[in-house]
Amino acid sequence: MNLRRIITTRPGIRLILVLQIVSLLLFPAASFSPNTQEWWLPVLLAIMVLVADVEIIIRRSESTWPWYLMSFAQGFNLISRLMLLWAHATLPVDGVMLVNTPYIALTFASMVISICILIYTEWPEVRSGLLRPLTAK
Repeated sequence: MNLRRIITTRPGIRLILVLQIVSLLLFPAASFSPNTQEWWLPVLLAIMVLVADVEIIIRRSESTWPWYLMSFAQGFNLISRLMLLWAHATLPVDGVMLVNTPYIALTFASMVISICILIYTEWPEVRSGLLRPLTAK
């Protein structure tokens, strides 16, 4: 069985839709400190994705708004990551600016995952895969 066929089955689609939250919350632990102003955006985007997941997976909605909400959250994740990258690409250590490699790596990993999710959710097999009757293969 090829990979595309596996990830377009009902369990594969559900798993990917639930795991897409990882791309939104992939930040260094220091970003989630209440002392920063960074924590609320990934949390808000994650809530949007969870609402869309509940609507699509549990309520089995045929409406398109949950798909748009997911796409908005992933797209906004891309934009916010680019904006935060400039501010966090370097760290001052003893008066010297050093490259913040972990932050840059997490940012690019998150952006790649978000792009893959955006492409994946536009496949017709994905959107129709959850709407098929449970007895269909």
